[in-house]
Amino acid sequence: MASTNEFIDFLHEVFEALGPIQAKRMFGGYGTYHDGLMFGLVVANQLYLKVDDENRHFFEAQKLGPFVFAMKGKPVQLSYHLAPEAIMDERELAAVWAQRSWDAALRAQALKALQSERAKVRRNKSRLT
Repeated sequence: MASTNEFIDFLHEVFEALGPIQAKRMFGGYGTYHDGLMFGLVVANQLYLKVDDENRHFFEAQKLGPFVFAMKGKPVQLSYHLAPEAIMDERELAAVWAQRSWDAALRAQALKALQSERAKVRRNKSRLT
């Protein structure tokens, strides 16, 4: 089994068709970023990719389950699903899957910004009344 650092280095090769990626330590694993957005998660040398309602069907079709961890004795499911094994050997396929997950990260960022803006408007309205 490769070390975590070797696996992260290998992911730079896997995603070369997508473009440069960065890996940052977090919560016992690594976040995988492209252009400043996290689109992947590495835990125990397993790659998980960002999932939302628009790309979930690709993962479900291949029975690629979500990343789940225990918090206070209860399972917590994140919006990252196991990446297909085939992307490790096929760079163009890796770019397709990574792009879908990066797009999901973009959508999540846009939704978060919209929700923040709406909350700000509600706060301002409540101050005026």
